[in-house]
Amino acid sequence: MAAAGSGCNAGKSLLQFMKFVGQLKRVPRTGWVYRKVEKPESVSDHMYRMAVMAMLTEDKKLNKDRCIRLALVHDMAECIVGDIAPADNISKEEKHRQEKEAMKHLTQLLPEEMKKEVYELWEEYEHQCSAEATFVKELDQCEMILQALEYEELEKRPGRLQDFYNSTAGVETG
Repeated sequence: MAAAGSGCNAGKSLLQFMKFVGQLKRVPRTGWVYRKVEKPESVSDHMYRMAVMAMLTEDKKLNKDRCIRLALVHDMAECIVGDIAPADNISKEEKHRQEKEAMKHLTQLLPEEMKKEVYELWEEYEHQCSAEATFVKELDQCEMILQALEYEELEKRPGRLQDFYNSTAGVETG
């Protein structure tokens, strides 16, 4: 993982970026916290499984590599702003504004070509402007439903997290 450019500053910036991204391992998914799930998954856990789901797609019309990259980037801003949930009563516009600022800050720590790629992937997902972004949004919903099912099975309390399933019913992603 070599940083473009020379000198210590490029290395320090990349290290700072990796520390920010590493914080995602310690940011619990807010929806599960609000529902008092014991040991809720982290944002990083969620992004990792989404990336694996993207890797396993067999849809030949989609660019699989791009889907994996979108899955890895889509919640990256949460290392700075946290996992903002619908229950937080923050408008979609304000959430987007906060996350956009976070992504600008994060990507400034990257070498030039990576800065552009990571930020553009995040924007592609946010604006749902490709088939891959739409697919990854669907994976986001599927992963959440799978996680809800796993928590219900672990707790032996089927139906306890029904509102998570309901939140995806009839949701248009495009």
